[in-house]
Formats: sequence, C-alpha cells, structure tokens
Amino acid sequence: MNGQRILVWDLPTRAFHWMLVAAFFIALLSSDDNRYLDVHVFGGYVFVALLVFRVLWGAVGSHYARFRAFAYDFTSAREYLKALATGRAARYIGHNPAGSWAIFAMLALGLIVAVTGLIVLGGEERHGPLAPFIPYIVGQTSHELHEILAWTLAGLAGVHVLGVIVESLVHRENLVAAMFSGYKYGEGGLPVAPRNVIGVILFLVAIASGLSYFWGYMTQLPDRPYRPFTGPQLPQDATWNEQCGECHLAYHPTLLPARSWKALLDHQADHFGDDLALDEGTIDELWRFAQKYSAESHLTEPAWKIDEMTPATETPLRITETHYWRKKHGEIDAKYWKHSKIAGKDDCGGCHLDAKEGTFEDAAMRLPKLLPKQAAKPDKTAADQIN
Repeated sequence: MNGQRILVWDLPTRAFHWMLVAAFFIALLSSDDNRYLDVHVFGGYVFVALLVFRVLWGAVGSHYARFRAFAYDFTSAREYLKALATGRAARYIGHNPAGSWAIFAMLALGLIVAVTGLIVLGGEERHGPLAPFIPYIVGQTSHELHEILAWTLAGLAGVHVLGVIVESLVHRENLVAAMFSGYKYGEGGLPVAPRNVIGVILFLVAIASGLSYFWGYMTQLPDRPYRPFTGPQLPQDATWNEQCGECHLAYHPTLLPARSWKALLDHQADHFGDDLALDEGTIDELWRFAQKYSAESHLTEPAWKIDEMTPATETPLRITETHYWRKKHGEIDAKYWKHSKIAGKDDCGGCHLDAKEGTFEDAAMRLPKLLPKQAAKPDKTAADQIN
C-alpha cells in the first residue's frame, strides 16, 4: 500500500472496539447456563458501558471516530456496495459508506440488546437496577426477544467481518491489523491525536471492574463459598421452620402452589407414611403462612415458574413432582444423585447454597465434584431416572 503511514484510529476507539467484541462474546457464550449468570451479567454491563462511551466518543473523539465523519446517506452506501462487487470501489481512509451503516446498525441494535437484557435481569431474575419496576411477566416475555436480538447482532457482526475481509482484499490492505495498530497508509489524511491517556484509562477501568466484580471468587473459603447473587429475603415463620425442620429442610411455601400445601395439611395424619399429629391451632397457623406465601405469591423466580408451569388441574404433593423441578434437574448427570454429599432428590442443600433461605438462585447452585472414575463412566441423565 502506497502513501504515508497515517494514524486513523486513536487508542480509545481501538480499545473500545476490541473490548466490545470480548464483552459481547463473553455474554453470548455464558447465556445458556444460568449458573454462570454473573459472568453473563458482567459481560452485559461492560457491553452497555462501552456503547455509552462510544456514543460520547462519537461526539468528542478524534476526527475519524466522530459520527459526523462517516454519516453517509443510503445512496452512498448502496453505490459503494455496487462498486465493491466489481472491484472498483473507492478507498476511504476512515469508514466507507457501507461500513458506516453497519456500525450505526450494530450500535443501535447493541443498545436495544442491552436494554432488553436489563429488563430480563430485573423482571425474571429480580436483580439489577430495574428489579423494583419490572414484573415477572414482562421479564419473561423479553427473554426470548433478548436472545433473538443478541443472535441477530452476532449475525450482523459476522456480516461486518465479511465486509472487512472483502474490502481488505479489494484494496490490498489489512484492515484488522489497522484496528490493532491504528495506522493505515494513504494520502491527505487529517491529523489524529492518539488520546493514549483516555485509552489506557478505559482499559484500566475495565480491568478494575472485573477484579471488583469477581473479587468474591478470589477470597472465598471452602466453608464460605461466594454467592454472586443474593435473592430476596423471604418471610419466615417460627412455627413453620420448627415443625417442618424437625425431619427435613423447612421448604419455603413459595415452592408449591397453595392447593398443594392445603392437601398436605389436610392429610397430615398420613404425611408420606408418617402421622404429624399436629393440633388444629398449629395446622391453622401453618396454613395461613403457606397460603400467603405459596408459589402464587411470585416472590422468587422459582415461585413464578412453579405457578406458571403447574396446571390448575394438578396438585403436586412433592416439590420434585412439579414440572419446573423436573425441567431444571432433567439434564443433570445421574451420577450426582449418587454422590456422597447428596442424600437424594429432596436434599436441596447438597447443591444449593441458598436452600435454607428458599430463594434458589441459579448462580448459587454448586454441583459437588465427581471423582475421576465417576466422571469417566457414561451414565444416564437425571431425566432418565426422575419418575
């Protein structure tokens, strides 16, 4: 490539670009398993923070980073693509017309992805700045939209990369390398201030944010594991905890519909083979607590989903009989049910750090480590064994 070596992309622009790529794919790759919800959320927070920075930098950054420097109309973008297809497209020092439209589209779509992600986090997971304002139904409805938009953005990014490759071949220059170094070759380019201090600060803030966000993992102890999310403090009842906790975990009423608790209390003389022998006053007190804070209360995400997924015609008497429980545990390798640290399907505390609180945050679930021999042997999944 002939011409002078020109600084086109200042350090803040380059730092933004590559950190945005990293943040997006960290969020995307951690989205399928809610045990890594904190990783997904961190990637999302960094992603939206970088987008906000880029909007500001598009107004006050160096020449080629400013939006007005590549605000081409649709006709210019269309004509550029036609010329590119014939190999006669003009070369631009900064963004070309087609590339500029892709960038604006990705920025706009990225902001929408970020907003829908915050809505899902607040409504469905009950976390983040929007948690007090977003109902479960809105969060759940937004979940699918958030995923569709995220994968659409991934597809658009793929088109952008393809465009970069094609343009690099047509103009015989390495545009990827230019986004790392900031330099391109050409004539007549406008002077660009490197703004290195701002770029370094941007990078250091991202590193510091990561260390702060994940610091709990670095300081946790075997007897005090880190919990990235803490669910809502659920109402408690001394009588409930005393009576139910005598034989097993005092499962919170949010884990079954009210009709299920009613059936269990009405048949307390045959409570899975045992006679609870509770007097009428105790039964009434337990029922009032169970009725008020049953799954229909929607106090937690599991409560909402248990209520939603349990048909009105069904009255499950065990938490493990609910459709929600079966769906959540269906893909777990059956080896875990045989682990010495898990006493059975009803031993919630064997894997859930917040079992006693009754919140059952996905990110508070820790499967015990399998021995090498256990991990090597093929086995059925829990879905094959859950009846």
